Amino acid sequence: MRRSKQMLACLLAVVLVLACAGCGGKKAAEGEETEQTLTGTLDEVKDFMFVVTDDKGDSYALAFDGDAPEGLKDQTVGSRVTVTYTGELSVVDSFTGEVLSVEAAE
Repeated sequence: MRRSKQMLACLLAVVLVLACAGCGGKKAAEGEETEQTLTGTLDEVKDFMFVVTDDKGDSYALAFDGDAPEGLKDQTVGSRVTVTYTGELSVVDSFTGEVLSVEAAE
């Protein structure tokens, strides 16, 4: 009886290790975030954020700390822009990333 309990315990340990190994996924290395772009119409510019509406009609508020992102001051409200950023962009949730640049869209 004792031997069967030991075998069962070893088997459960192996299953647990395999299950945990399957949960791991590839993640970006710490400090390494992928750059993404958003193209749309610049709707509003404030001292700490700006709003871009994409071609589907979804509006995104992109906040920034300190100085305005590179190229934002060169754009005017109503112009088409391409925003390069890192992090998560959502229509519902607040922006969690960094705006790298704002350029006139081609």
